[in-house]
Amino acid sequence: MEIRIAKHAGFCFGVKNATDALEAEIERAKQENMGRRVYTLGRIIHNDHYINHIKSCGVGEIGREDIPAVIEAADRGERISVVIRAHGELAEVVRVLTECADRNETFTLLNCTCPYVEKVRRIARENSGEGRIFILLGTETHPEVEGIMSCAEGEKYVLPDAAALESWEKLYRMNENCAKSIAIAAQTTQNLSEWKKSINFIKKGYTNADIFDTICKVTQLRQEEAASLARESDIMLVIGSSDSSNSGKLRDISAKYCRNVYFVGGAEDCKHIRVEPQSIMSITAGASTPNSLIQEVYQTMNEQTFAELLEASIKTLNTGDIVEGVITAIYPNEIHLDLGTKTTGVIAHDKATSDPQAKLDAIYKLGDVVKAKVIKVSDIDGIATLDKTRVDSEANWLGIVEASETGVTLEGKVVEVVKGGVIININSVRVFIPASLTGVPKDGDLNALVNTTQKVKIIEIKQGEGRKRAYASIRAVLREERKAREDAFWAEIEEGKEYDGEVKSLTDFGAFVDLGGVDGMVHTSELSWRRVKHPSEVVAIGDKIHVYVKAFDREKGRISLGYKTEAMNPWYIFTTKYAEGDVAEVKVVSLMPFGAFAEIVPGCDGLIHISQITDHKIAKPDEVLEVGQVVTAKITSINNENHQVGLSIRALLEEAEDAADEAEDAE
Repeated sequence: MEIRIAKHAGFCFGVKNATDALEAEIERAKQENMGRRVYTLGRIIHNDHYINHIKSCGVGEIGREDIPAVIEAADRGERISVVIRAHGELAEVVRVLTECADRNETFTLLNCTCPYVEKVRRIARENSGEGRIFILLGTETHPEVEGIMSCAEGEKYVLPDAAALESWEKLYRMNENCAKSIAIAAQTTQNLSEWKKSINFIKKGYTNADIFDTICKVTQLRQEEAASLARESDIMLVIGSSDSSNSGKLRDISAKYCRNVYFVGGAEDCKHIRVEPQSIMSITAGASTPNSLIQEVYQTMNEQTFAELLEASIKTLNTGDIVEGVITAIYPNEIHLDLGTKTTGVIAHDKATSDPQAKLDAIYKLGDVVKAKVIKVSDIDGIATLDKTRVDSEANWLGIVEASETGVTLEGKVVEVVKGGVIININSVRVFIPASLTGVPKDGDLNALVNTTQKVKIIEIKQGEGRKRAYASIRAVLREERKAREDAFWAEIEEGKEYDGEVKSLTDFGAFVDLGGVDGMVHTSELSWRRVKHPSEVVAIGDKIHVYVKAFDREKGRISLGYKTEAMNPWYIFTTKYAEGDVAEVKVVSLMPFGAFAEIVPGCDGLIHISQITDHKIAKPDEVLEVGQVVTAKITSINNENHQVGLSIRALLEEAEDAADEAEDAE
């Protein structure tokens, strides 16, 4: 097995500077031999091994609540040294300790705040206050973040990731005071990918935002290296404390690219880790991990691996054993495996795949790990005959059984129609689906399912007397998916929300519309501004229409929809298009003793009084007009309150006559 150690693992510059300063102060106190007490303000680093070491040297740990007592003791002349760790401290705490050191020669303050952290503190001071918003991407409760934010004035926020930044920004835009300038920085150990997403988001919305890339370069290199190693490794060991921010991020990054990631505090946590002979293991560590601890873990894994390999070399194989091996050779009729013993594993073609036409080099590749059952062992030839299909069959069947117990959805291909249903192949296991559970309508053609991939639920398992049979349902999945869609729909519905739906059916009182798995109804009165006797006058089954929610009842499953809008209102269309004094082409729709009604726009009629039909007296409108006739009329009045329009043909005739007289006089 190959073991790699990350180049950038372990103590960073800031942590090393703090621990070196502490150890120098411990030595000074010993040499001084005058009872000097040495304290760290909080845990100097997130590493139990190192903390136990400095405790054995007489170093104490104090919290912020202990500072008044420490200052009081210093003012009495007691010899005290206080070390501020690399994370830094609250600005007020640093101030009072500095003042104490200035007035007391016996009091020593070692401010070991990391230069990278100090830079962020300075940025917070200089880019916050009136008219500005300071944002720090990081963990709000982390000591480094608390210290940085204590340096910022005015409006300030700590946000954990890019998603939180987007949520904050939505609320910020709703604020009346959203004209403030924005400055954004990051905790020095912030996840690099989250930081990149965050600054890309800020740049899109705020071109004048001040962006400070304050992630520690060593942290950045450590995270990038962890990702690179994880991609190439079978096992990743991340050494660090559970309360270390940067160690936790290394673990999360490694887990994205490597399936086997172990977060360990030291060598003693590695005893349970088992590795394969040809595995690649990589070791990285957080900024609070001493190099000596990294070497201990490395040594432990080396010794442990050697012991396992020694055990494998003397291991014997027995018929019926289930073994794992690494493919070392692929031939047309068989594959060879390294089993970690002196015996070579051989799997014949028909025991490696259930497909007689398959090519082994298309299914397997050198280095693949294969699990198989031992059929025969020949110590003389040094060969173990193996069968992979038996292991696969048993494992696949157990997967089917487990799915029936857990209710998970499986996927397979329908391979044939049989009496009463169809057969679906799920990981080489034939499962029966009764016709009534296929989702195909009664008396429908089941052959339409053949060669299609379907999702199913295992609903019953029958085992016994050497027989195994599983029953599945497609309808159960469809029902579950439909229920999920409905739940999602009802969770988001609200009055006034608009949908694009499809007309599914018509009744005398309205149209039912599919909104995406849930139906709503548009009452006939909501289909049109004009009176309609049946919905079919406005819509047809299959029409795609745009509707909005008027009301809904979740418990009863009812949704009342609206279709007609103000923009479709004939009166709105008329008043938008015409005004008093305008001339319009109108169509006579009915004749009455007192006049004629004419359609100006569809759904909006006007009255041509009998006195306004012509320029001479008539007894009945039908002496001049007939239904369906299109005439030109002048709009003489508009009553918005009662939606009434007055029209006149006579007015146009008189205007034409006056114009003719004026022309004649002009001659």
